[in-house]
Amino acid sequence: MRFKTWAWGLSVAAATLLTACGGGGDSSTAQMRLLNASIGYAALDMSVDSTTVNSAVAYAGVGSYADVKTSATGTEIQSNSVGSTLASSTPTLAAGSHYAMIAYGSAGSLQTTLLQEDQEAPASGKSKLLVLNLAPDAGSMDVYVTGADETLDTASTVAAGIAAGSGSGYVSLNSGTFRVRLTAAGSKSDVRLDIPSITLSSAGVSTLMLTGSAGGVLVNGIQLIQQGATTNFPNTTARARLVAAVGGSALVSGSVGQTALMPTSVAPTIGDYTTLTAGAADLSVYVNGQLMSFAKPTLVAGNDYTLMVWGPAASPQLAVLTDDNRLPTSPTTTAKIRLVNGVASAATGLTLNVDYSALASNVVAGTASTAQTTPASTSALLTVTSPSSTTPVYSLSDLGITAGYVYTVFVMGDNTAMVGSLRRERTNN
Repeated sequence: MRFKTWAWGLSVAAATLLTACGGGGDSSTAQMRLLNASIGYAALDMSVDSTTVNSAVAYAGVGSYADVKTSATGTEIQSNSVGSTLASSTPTLAAGSHYAMIAYGSAGSLQTTLLQEDQEAPASGKSKLLVLNLAPDAGSMDVYVTGADETLDTASTVAAGIAAGSGSGYVSLNSGTFRVRLTAAGSKSDVRLDIPSITLSSAGVSTLMLTGSAGGVLVNGIQLIQQGATTNFPNTTARARLVAAVGGSALVSGSVGQTALMPTSVAPTIGDYTTLTAGAADLSVYVNGQLMSFAKPTLVAGNDYTLMVWGPAASPQLAVLTDDNRLPTSPTTTAKIRLVNGVASAATGLTLNVDYSALASNVVAGTASTAQTTPASTSALLTVTSPSSTTPVYSLSDLGITAGYVYTVFVMGDNTAMVGSLRRERTNN
């Protein structure tokens, strides 16, 4: 569990909290409520000093303030469905102040952070905005606030390099309705969330929280008005890439609508991820100049996908693989790795081994293994083996496996001439 207090002018609070800038209450109580920013839990409860004070708070929702004794602040965040405790803390609260206890992270790894909601209001015509990066897997983020139709070409950040688990500090902006885009730090082309319209009210104070996604790279947004309500800004995009694993060195190209996924390329070729509108994708794939009649894949918002065209060139198939590009649970000591089998006419499954330990077994053609953690190493031995071969079909020795990285091993080509490729999907930055 991670526990922080967010207050005026600080991205991470000092040990002593700021005193309240106004607010009611007596000399021994504070006001606290729960905000559910975890995509892993549809509803959460919060108890303080063994008494439930907020119940069934839905994702992107916030509960009502409850009086909390500053001398008895033991807090538990609980699953609404079974009542189990997911995170606990004993925050230091200032009497008369208002707080939001924010629960975030994925299922099984819930974390909390505390936001003090007593920031002094700005002058008329101005608005204060705090951005919190509560997407543990997304890496550092840049924030752009622009007009609706402005490009990012000449735009400047209002906050840059916000690491996961930290914040921007309050930024003073003009009030009004704006477009907000979040990108990977230092990359205007890597847009992780595009909010077409968000209102920053005159003399208002609000917090924009970035929350995680199933794929790990894209993020969602929740705006909290200080001592007010929330507005949910879910991501409406997914990321997908085309992989040409067709046998016989076939020529493959593909697009979704007017967005190209891969120019005409000789298989095997691995394309790059492209951000697409979620929903039924209007996918067009050509193999050796012939348009394939594949069913339209459905792309769920926030997910990453590999659209793999594999099999004999005369009768290729489409495999829609859901990619888990979330960071490993122990990013300082381990990495994640999986195997994708795109071998045409393969009769047997493949096995992925790292330092003689099988991390994935019998991965049949057209499928992928579940990503597994493996210790970081400066000289690992990676092999992919097949029951039909006495020697590995793919091998890398003295391989550096970096902690916090996510890898995919692709094996493609024909059954008699397999081609392996190690892909680094992302780092922990």
